[in-house]
Amino acid sequence: MKIELFPFQEKALDELREKTAQALGDYQKSHAPQVVSFTSPTGSGKTIIMSSLIESIFRGDENYVEQSDAIFIWISDSPELNQQSKDKIDRQADKINLNQCVIINDESFDQEVLDDGHIYFLNTQKLSKSSNLTKHSDERQYTIWETLQNTIYQKSDRLYLIIDEAHRGMQGKDASKATTIMQKFIKGSDEIEALPVAIGMSATSKRFNNLVTDDTTSTIRKVIITTDEVRKSGLLKDRIIVTYPEEGTINRDMAILQAGAEAWKDKWIHWHQYCKEQRRAYVNPIFVIQVQNGNKDNISDTDLDDCLQKIEDKIGQKLKEGEVVHTFGQTTADLTIDGLKVRYEEPSHINDDKKIKIVFFKENLSTGWDCPRAETMVSFRRAIDSTYIAQLLGRMIRTPLQARIQVDESLNDVRLFLPYFDSKTVKNVLNELQNSEGADIPAEVLGEEYGNQIYDILSAYPSKKIIRNPSTEAVKGQASLFDTPEKQDNKTNSDISERNTILRSSDAKNAKNNVIQKSSELVNSKTDSKIDIRSQENFNRSEVIKAINDMGLLTYNVRDITISNYLTSLYKLSHLLTQSNLDSNVIDDVLNDIVKKIHNYIENLKKNGMYNELANKARKFQMSTQAFDVFGQSIKGSESLNMFTTTNTDIERQFRQAEAKLGNEGVGIAYGKKYYDENEPDSFEIDVILYAASKECYADLLEYAKNKFHSLDDKYRRYTIGLDEKFRNQYDKVVSNGDIISKHNFRLPETINIRHETQGKKYYDHLFVNDQGFAKIKLNSWESNVIEEEESRADFVCWIRNIPKLNWALEIPYKLNGKDKAAYPDFLIIRQDRKSKFGYVVDILEPHNPSFDDNLGKAQGFANYARENPGIGRIQLIRKEKNEVNEDKLKRLDFSRSEVREKVLKATNAAELNHIFEEYGTFDS
Repeated sequence: MKIELFPFQEKALDELREKTAQALGDYQKSHAPQVVSFTSPTGSGKTIIMSSLIESIFRGDENYVEQSDAIFIWISDSPELNQQSKDKIDRQADKINLNQCVIINDESFDQEVLDDGHIYFLNTQKLSKSSNLTKHSDERQYTIWETLQNTIYQKSDRLYLIIDEAHRGMQGKDASKATTIMQKFIKGSDEIEALPVAIGMSATSKRFNNLVTDDTTSTIRKVIITTDEVRKSGLLKDRIIVTYPEEGTINRDMAILQAGAEAWKDKWIHWHQYCKEQRRAYVNPIFVIQVQNGNKDNISDTDLDDCLQKIEDKIGQKLKEGEVVHTFGQTTADLTIDGLKVRYEEPSHINDDKKIKIVFFKENLSTGWDCPRAETMVSFRRAIDSTYIAQLLGRMIRTPLQARIQVDESLNDVRLFLPYFDSKTVKNVLNELQNSEGADIPAEVLGEEYGNQIYDILSAYPSKKIIRNPSTEAVKGQASLFDTPEKQDNKTNSDISERNTILRSSDAKNAKNNVIQKSSELVNSKTDSKIDIRSQENFNRSEVIKAINDMGLLTYNVRDITISNYLTSLYKLSHLLTQSNLDSNVIDDVLNDIVKKIHNYIENLKKNGMYNELANKARKFQMSTQAFDVFGQSIKGSESLNMFTTTNTDIERQFRQAEAKLGNEGVGIAYGKKYYDENEPDSFEIDVILYAASKECYADLLEYAKNKFHSLDDKYRRYTIGLDEKFRNQYDKVVSNGDIISKHNFRLPETINIRHETQGKKYYDHLFVNDQGFAKIKLNSWESNVIEEEESRADFVCWIRNIPKLNWALEIPYKLNGKDKAAYPDFLIIRQDRKSKFGYVVDILEPHNPSFDDNLGKAQGFANYARENPGIGRIQLIRKEKNEVNEDKLKRLDFSRSEVREKVLKATNAAELNHIFEEYGTFDS
């Protein structure tokens, strides 16, 4: 594949390959139809995984021999879905040739059997009784059913059926017909026997199970990707936020449309800033508007002219031809909306046309549409259309860059605005979304009443009012953030860059004025008269974030299982270090190490007189290996296996399998370059085959890879701090997939989302604040006491609420009952430190009830963290206890003290920890 699979996709691919081989093998033994049920949530890349499976079957890998003559029949209920699937395979599957993918059409297709080595795309609409494909004619000798039956009869040993149920959107009779036709392939009928192996892919097992039904004779094997696996990947958005009007809103349709336009405008601004700073291709988010149906005299009952006017008013500029399109199914003609020419566009082409900004549609985007750029939607449909709306949302949750954005959390949301819904009917949409997308979609789905937001956006740059509120009329010749960046001239790009620089440099000044004003208001108010003005003094938030991100403090990722073996992780890490120029020789160094291992092993075999015997077994295909044939049967040397001399092709096949087992990184070729013998040209291949077949050698190789992987990570981790986010994301992904507990550089984003608190307190000294310069945060009494004590310190600068499980949150591993867990300390405190080259120091504070059973585990986790992070300030476990005058005070145990650390790490129970607290805990004065 041209793209690298995500870890959960690789895991699913391995399971699919194993179960598909087993299914074909069992069919050959019993001639009973076999079914593999592949269930994976919306947006998880089912088509990419299936394409990888086809590649693996065609080309083989370390466990399975190639089956280049395999035949695949890919069936769905929509011609456009088939075209989309074929296009994805053509674009991404570099081991599948373009001529191997064939869409069967009823005009020209007429074959006795399907050709070997091809993927045929069929849709149920071509298989109805009225279709030309199912009839004989002067132009057609064989019906499609006869072609399929002949193929089953002659080529059942290499025939696979793929049923694409992932985008099922048909309703009523059409859905029933499609289901009936698909069931013929699984259960058999008068026209066709059941296919040998059927692989069904769907977002929900229920949907595919309805196809298979209880009366099938097929053996069913299951491969399931969980929502948690997809959620952790960053492939999908974190949240879907559904906004509806508050009761009694006047002109709520256009009011909500304008709210949607403003949200889209904000998305555009944030994406523009992010892509510019990270030097990424511009995303250009799309605003989709689902309008009402019309009649013969009117294209839609929604006032399209008014819609476009309101959008242009809100964004402050006129839209241009080509920026607004429609996908109305009843016409492909151009429309004129508010004087603008609006062309028709095929849904499948929208995502790739970066000029498109706004899409008007009715229903035809809900089935099979794939457009990660569509991040904001307004639907003028009524509550009875909740199914259509839910299906569309399922198409919008993919991330445009196939990665979670760490710098700006506002870019990890999808926004939906429903002017004709209320809290009750919005729940219907959310329920339909769950039902249609597999009971549990991999994103948080929330409904909010307009004006009562669920999340607050907090930023280190709270004063971007100039960007966020452009004038309502675009100035002629002035750059606009809605212009396609690639089309802007040099002067325009310079203007934008200069404006952003001015804005950022003025953040501190604006923030200071804002804070001073707010502080005065607070001091003068009766309710907040106790707030200390000194704690509200200005600080440069961007400077603080940069200092923290440059410190190289550690955070961790705790997983239940590892995803990759260390050899795979080592190769991936080596490539990243090479691409970033951190170590341009690392790939060669690793390959040379492995080549040396192979050579040493072969020399030992020769020295012990074992080489010739093993080499002969390889040449006669008697090697004991871990490979399986296409029927899922293990190929092992035994007396019952006929002895025969292999051809060069057989040796090359074994060599390819050995290469695959060694990671497909060119180890065998590197070995051949160094040890090629022209008198025995295949000897280097035999050497590599022997090495890969040795369990002892492979175990030693994995141990080497583990040690080398950790050595490289420890050596270069701190140098990744200054690289762009795309690289850091890749780096963190590789490291996380290699270990149960992986180390990472702690980095703060510039923008975060937090749950809106109606009863929280306004904190003006929190590092992340809203546009008014404060963060509203609700703390319990212990927590608020901790912050009050910290604010009273002379060197206090600001603090951060470390929100559990957010992507940027500081995570520290600890053990509880023998299992690895993740702790998220409550607070990060930033203090001035003139001795530090960064100017600041970070403390980690955790107020924690001593009655909890995780106290010792967390204390030891914090102690280990303090030992591995000498640059940290205080790291404290905090309790509330009576002081010497019997007052309830906060008592702190500081793990930055070496004597405390050593005693805590040797403690075996909670009682010992309590004793250490008594001896070494302190009350701040």
